[in-house]
Amino acid sequence: MKTPTNIQYIEQNGQPIFVVIPYEEYLKLLPLEEATIPHEVVGLVIKKGMNLIKAWRTYLGFTQSEIAKRAGVSQAALSQMEKIENTLRTKTLEKLATALNLTVDQLKD
Repeated sequence: MKTPTNIQYIEQNGQPIFVVIPYEEYLKLLPLEEATIPHEVVGLVIKKGMNLIKAWRTYLGFTQSEIAKRAGVSQAALSQMEKIENTLRTKTLEKLATALNLTVDQLKD
């Protein structure tokens, strides 16, 4: 286990009573939660007929060009991936999840 080095101790009467750690370190200590999908994303899927990739991209406020560049694919390819009937390979989902800062589970139908 790594020991955080960027911590602060808060003492009272010479005894540590609290430890302050960077937020990113705190998040690493939390148990992993199941991937969640916000209500707004689900609403886009149901009400607008979007697939999860397009719904997430829209919800997060990205253009196709931005996500395509981050994922290392063309904008035209991303447009095809956003069609509702497409089933994508795991490797492609991994690229898109990384580009959107999500987990693969959050992109699976």
